[in-house]
Amino acid sequence: MKAEERWQARFRAPSMTLPEWARQAPNRSLYRSNASGVWEIYAWDRTTGITRQVTNQPYGTSHAALDPTGHWIYWFAGSDRDELGVWMRQRFAGGVHEVIAPDLPPSEPGGIALSATGLAAVSLARAGTFSTYLVRPGESARLLYEHSEASWVTDMSLDGELVALNHSEHGDFRHPALRVLKQNGDVVGELADGPGRGVIGLRFGPLPGDRRLLTLHERRRRHEPLVWDPKTGEQREIWLKDPGELTAEWYDDGRALLIVRDDRGRTHLHRYDLGGGGMSLIDTPHGVIGAARPRPGGHVEYAWSSASRPPVIRSSSGHVVMNAIGPAAPTSVPVEDIDVSGPGGRIHALVSRPEMGSAPFPAVFLLHSGPHLHDADTFSPEVAAWVDAGFAVVRVNYRGSTGYGSAWRDALRGDVGHIELADVAAVREWVVSRGVVDPDRTVLAGTSWGGFLTLLGLGVQPRLWAAGIAVAPIASHVTAYEDHVEGLRALQRSLLGGSPDEQPERYHDSSPITYVEKVERPLLILAGVNDSRSPLRQLEEYVSRLAELGREHEVHYYDAGRGGLVVAERIDQMAIMLNFIRKHGLTTDTA
Repeated sequence: MKAEERWQARFRAPSMTLPEWARQAPNRSLYRSNASGVWEIYAWDRTTGITRQVTNQPYGTSHAALDPTGHWIYWFAGSDRDELGVWMRQRFAGGVHEVIAPDLPPSEPGGIALSATGLAAVSLARAGTFSTYLVRPGESARLLYEHSEASWVTDMSLDGELVALNHSEHGDFRHPALRVLKQNGDVVGELADGPGRGVIGLRFGPLPGDRRLLTLHERRRRHEPLVWDPKTGEQREIWLKDPGELTAEWYDDGRALLIVRDDRGRTHLHRYDLGGGGMSLIDTPHGVIGAARPRPGGHVEYAWSSASRPPVIRSSSGHVVMNAIGPAAPTSVPVEDIDVSGPGGRIHALVSRPEMGSAPFPAVFLLHSGPHLHDADTFSPEVAAWVDAGFAVVRVNYRGSTGYGSAWRDALRGDVGHIELADVAAVREWVVSRGVVDPDRTVLAGTSWGGFLTLLGLGVQPRLWAAGIAVAPIASHVTAYEDHVEGLRALQRSLLGGSPDEQPERYHDSSPITYVEKVERPLLILAGVNDSRSPLRQLEEYVSRLAELGREHEVHYYDAGRGGLVVAERIDQMAIMLNFIRKHGLTTDTA
């Protein structure tokens, strides 16, 4: 297989998420897959083995849920113009799609929680307001909660009597408080740990009448599980001596928890016995587990991949549960870990080297989105495509990344953008000084937040980079704030300490357009014409300034929001990136 065929085959290879099953009907499952060429929702009846495609939207479907009885599939129908939309539902066996709350206007989705009684709790954001409604199809939606600061529903008890939601009434979107409400809006319990310590709701207990709520806290400067009874106030912290960030899921009988531990870009699973307090490690392959959940009977199913091996759905009992139907993705190279001393502490980065050729390699510094995400030892068609083209790929978990404790994540405040780029520069110096990377052929690239950092980096670090590639970036925080969806405005206020009116200097200093005159290297920008998270107006301002200044740049617009849910669009974008780099003589690859 030729290099071009190989990298395209990785994008085209069918992939799927971990099937989620109904609590009271565990043989009925729901998952997302790109088997059709677009990421859509599929239903799987484990009893018959029959699967069917549920949704068919031009630009894919991101949000869906299966009610606890297994009777109904809920999914979010977003507009291809502004990504606002409405929640729909359809019977598990198929049939007519129906809008669950026709009296509510199209809005930004903030989560959905489903009970076994047919009652749903839906969080929406629109026009500066975050709202949660109780919805029973066929009846008018009832407002449960509303505030100008961000909030989102996390779960509903099986009987529908209790609704858990996270909120930021205190003004800190990144460290939310947790509240449990009755259907009439009365507060049952509130859990808040004070400034800089968030409490995140996960799921109510799996048993009928179970009011225990599984949550995450950061009392020891990392995410750790906590079982909370909002009525009595009783709390039980689950502590694990091993390093890493933790999350958790209930076992089906409510007597144990599955602990998912993320440490240095790899995942480990543990079982915690709530009765005796015993903790045991679950054997899994070296790599990343994107999602995991215990099945009835006690075994765990999980979605696994590594940098060199494509995704697969596995079981802790030792077998492969399910694979998307179609040719498997070609393998890639394993990833190497490096640790670099940086201005804010030790920086963990991942390096993927080409199998052919010798160091120093041309390199792409591929910056993750978020910012509150992190790169890991997981399979990436994009990384593999760069490696096939002869590049080393360097991924930096800069300050602001998750996975390394609260202090590292929360270091990103005020001097946004410059903090992350200081860490990226330290890693670049490390790999150059050790002869891994050619300093004259280093490319800065990223999507979303990584795209923002790319534009900023080419302006404030112009001598470090030979070229830049920014996908769906932010170029002006002020203009973006004016056009952003509500959730991202809340994130901007949290990161920058307020709105543009409250913090004008911070918005100015962290905006790439402030430094556009200092851009010296060729720049490629890719952007969706209807992307509400990377609004077009602020990007057009930046591109106009590049043109006025005579800076070398190219712009590719695609007719979608994120574009990442459509396989063909992802392939087109990757081809444009590779051709841009070849055009500027940064690789010897000619595939």
